[in-house]
Amino acid sequence: MQYWLMKSEPDVWSIDQQKKAGIKGAPWDGVRNYQAAKNLKSMKKGDLCFFYHSNIGKEIVGVVKVTKEHYIDKTDKTGRFVAVTVQFKSKFSKPVTLENIKKNKDLSHLPLIKQSRLSVMPVDYKSWKIINNMSRI
Repeated sequence: MQYWLMKSEPDVWSIDQQKKAGIKGAPWDGVRNYQAAKNLKSMKKGDLCFFYHSNIGKEIVGVVKVTKEHYIDKTDKTGRFVAVTVQFKSKFSKPVTLENIKKNKDLSHLPLIKQSRLSVMPVDYKSWKIINNMSRI
């Protein structure tokens, strides 16, 4: 299993909307960055992803699970980009802010900090555990 972080502006698609999508989940589409698209193509069914509210909030608010591996993004007229389907898994009772992530030296290597504009990125297992623990403190 691999771990990821996916960003969405909460006024476009929020963790609550993802939860309402229910068991069938929803497509994670609209990604037009080649590096982020490559990350989508690397995702496997069962992988877990942090759900990050970007621009408004700037915080990890929950977890989703990949339920369908990459396929052509129906919102892309060129047919070059892909989407995956993700299903709501959990919402954090205490979101983990970007500010707190930046304060943790063990997380300083994350693309969330190093490549702040990247919308889909890998997260190593050690960082996954640290962030999950931060959501419980």
